[in-house]
Amino acid sequence: MQMTEKHRQYWQKNLRITAILLAIWFFVTFVIGYFARDLNFNFFGWPFSFWVAAQGALIVYVCIIGFYARYMNRLDQEFGVAEEE
Repeated sequence: MQMTEKHRQYWQKNLRITAILLAIWFFVTFVIGYFARDLNFNFFGWPFSFWVAAQGALIVYVCIIGFYARYMNRLDQEFGVAEEE
């Protein structure tokens, strides 16, 4: 099966958003986590670096998942490949 221009556009948008969200995930997981060790102050009774790793990153992960699901639903509808309920 040969890909049409519409398929290529859909795939390019899908790859672009995936790459952007993976970059955000990498930044939150490794970059902020690495530098958070230097943040030595208490935040709500816990070391800030612990809070970033235990709470802040999880919030960002859930936001990434929610954004990706919403974006892909809209993209599927735009290109006519949405699943009918």
